Amino acid sequence: MASGWALVLAALAASLAAGVLIGPVALPPREVLLGLASKLPLLRVHTGLSAADLAIVWQIRAPRVVLGLLVGSMLSMAGGAYQGVFRNPLADPYLLGAAAGAGLGATLVITSGFVGSLGPIGPIQAAAFAGAMLAVGATWALARGRNRIRSTATLILAGVAVTSLLTAVQTYYQQRSDSTLRSVYSWILGSLATASWHSVALMLPWAVIGTVGVLLHLRVIDVLAVGDEEAATLGLAVERTRLTVVLSATLATAAAVSVSGLIGFVGIIVPHTVRLLVGSSNRAVIPLSIVGGGAFLVAADLFARTAIAPAEIPIGVITALIGGPFFLALLARRVSRT
Repeated sequence: MASGWALVLAALAASLAAGVLIGPVALPPREVLLGLASKLPLLRVHTGLSAADLAIVWQIRAPRVVLGLLVGSMLSMAGGAYQGVFRNPLADPYLLGAAAGAGLGATLVITSGFVGSLGPIGPIQAAAFAGAMLAVGATWALARGRNRIRSTATLILAGVAVTSLLTAVQTYYQQRSDSTLRSVYSWILGSLATASWHSVALMLPWAVIGTVGVLLHLRVIDVLAVGDEEAATLGLAVERTRLTVVLSATLATAAAVSVSGLIGFVGIIVPHTVRLLVGSSNRAVIPLSIVGGGAFLVAADLFARTAIAPAEIPIGVITALIGGPFFLALLARRVSRT
């Protein structure tokens, strides 16, 4: 397990360093590091950078790397948590309708042309966050009915139904407004191009709450792996535990989606790669996925913004190109075992 942690931490350090040192504008690495050091409190450093170059480092690259770190960490953590509580290795953070809800919320704002602000948060981000949370709430209510949720399959099927309905409504609004179609698709494909310290500050509190909620339940997620009835006989409040973990993971997912758009497959790729390094216990998989997810998305974003610079590839395209074959390989492996 120690070697797994060492490998993932090394990957994180390498991706963070590359993220701030490499970009379409070539800057000397030493001056870039001095520029970052100059922003530390109580430290006076001569950076050797012009004001414009320092702005590139501090106002463009640094917040983009930090936001990529947060988004990747939250999507990976949510993926590991969903796979644990649903005992389904193909579960991802958008399983319960979070992506469809966020997509519909963002689409409604974009097609309406609303450009105002809702206090400290932008209308698209607020609508995406609210849409994701409402969609998961609807999924849970639909699966529960008047009684407790009888199986994870019921919950997953409810998520599929809610996703289909919300996607249909989203498609209807997209077709009604051809002029905003490009904007909607740009958001759906995901991007960190608009990252700023403001968006980092908006996401951070929700990320902390979601992370704490999941990390406090690592042991009981492992207990759920033995089955609901067996976990109940061990004294575990199964439904309450599952609801708490799902809400925490969904909160983190909604926060990530609201600032980055829909970036798929991160929650599948990273937790499964981590399991190859440290085994299947969620007490190791989920914390390591938090670190590994950040490293993965920062690296993916670096490729997205430099491969065809000065243009950018939507980061959701990069993760889908990696995640699609990865998902099919997992599916084939699961089918071969049954």
